[in-house]
Amino acid sequence: MSAKPKVLIVGGGLGGLTLGVLLERAGIPYEIFERASVIRPLGSALSMGANIIPLLKQLGIYEEFIDKALVRYTTQVYKENLEIDFVLDSKPAAEMGGYDGYMISRPAIHEILLNQIPPHKVHLSKRVLQIRQNEKEATIVCADNSVYYGHIIVGSDGAYSSVRQSMYKDMKREGRLPTSDQEDLPYSCTCLVGHTRPLDPEEFTELKTPECSFDCVLSDNKPYTWVTFTTKGNIICWMVVHHLNKVTSKANDSFRNSEWGPEAAEVMCKEVRDFPISGVNVGPVSCTREDSDIDSDTNLDKINTGTNNNGNSFHKKEQTQQKKKTRTLGDLIDRTDRELISKVMLEEKIFETWYDRRIVLIGDACHKMNPSGGQGALNAMQDAITLANWINVLRSNDVSDMNKIFQEYKRERYPHAMDAFESSKMFSKIIEKQ
Repeated sequence: MSAKPKVLIVGGGLGGLTLGVLLERAGIPYEIFERASVIRPLGSALSMGANIIPLLKQLGIYEEFIDKALVRYTTQVYKENLEIDFVLDSKPAAEMGGYDGYMISRPAIHEILLNQIPPHKVHLSKRVLQIRQNEKEATIVCADNSVYYGHIIVGSDGAYSSVRQSMYKDMKREGRLPTSDQEDLPYSCTCLVGHTRPLDPEEFTELKTPECSFDCVLSDNKPYTWVTFTTKGNIICWMVVHHLNKVTSKANDSFRNSEWGPEAAEVMCKEVRDFPISGVNVGPVSCTREDSDIDSDTNLDKINTGTNNNGNSFHKKEQTQQKKKTRTLGDLIDRTDRELISKVMLEEKIFETWYDRRIVLIGDACHKMNPSGGQGALNAMQDAITLANWINVLRSNDVSDMNKIFQEYKRERYPHAMDAFESSKMFSKIIEKQ
């Protein structure tokens, strides 16, 4: 058997980091290349349960995960007037799978995984411009003119993967790329996501609850659905999905890329900031009223005597009351750092071609799912598990042997990815029609 293959992982998201951790434990050489100058996970949070927790236990990071996650038992679905429409109970699924479901912020799970990887194996500010491969090795060339060599290139760089685009370009030139893989990524909605700074539990009282408060609002007459949920650290994550029609989609075609700039996110923030969310904002306010205006349960600070316009004496009571108002998304947006807010298109597609010679794809690079089902990141991590297992049993660095394990990887993962894709799409249609 030849020496273990060196794996070049393009993309430092959850899929790429999970693969890196597994290869590290298996003693397989690898490096991770991330185009950003820092690994700053955008988005809100993840729901994780029996489909991924066994991996965390095997890696010895389960306790750290539990320490940074909140258990989630229910999902409350509201009408826009904030009347509860129905409640989803996740306890039966937990009993069936053997593990409770948990909500954890993306930065938290990123940090847990990243801490398992030696820093010198993660290269930042590495935008891949060119990919080459031959019978002996694979090469990536970055924008800073740096060149890296290995045996396998893994594209874990998202829906608009540069690795996939390079691979498909070569296959199309050689007449080997299926027609379906030559079509653009379709999308039916856009999404605004973010998570707040740590908040005061006295103001946002749902943060006092030891379990995740997960709330979804279905609009009555607007093409929007919005979600809020609590995570550890007194943080509230939030997401707004805008369901597009054909006219809107066509108008957005010129912006078709994985992430828009901060200006577009700011515009959408202004559009949705008045959308109501569950809970009330509570804060002290001082006021002065006459006796008849004061409720018996009001906290009184001082009582003064005076005379009204009719000459009758009265008592003025200077009091501190709890002022309440309906909470809106704007209350969360204003408490979210702007660099942690992003607006993205929610593309939906399962690609047919997942590998070619020394290149293989995982996560959104080969299957982009609607986030309504909460399956995208978890399927990327499951891709990484399956691929790492097959790389670990690779008997040589020959292209033919690599394609055999890549074929088995796709054979194992494709049905699960397709099921998750269809269920996510169905759930998206359900909430869109509410």
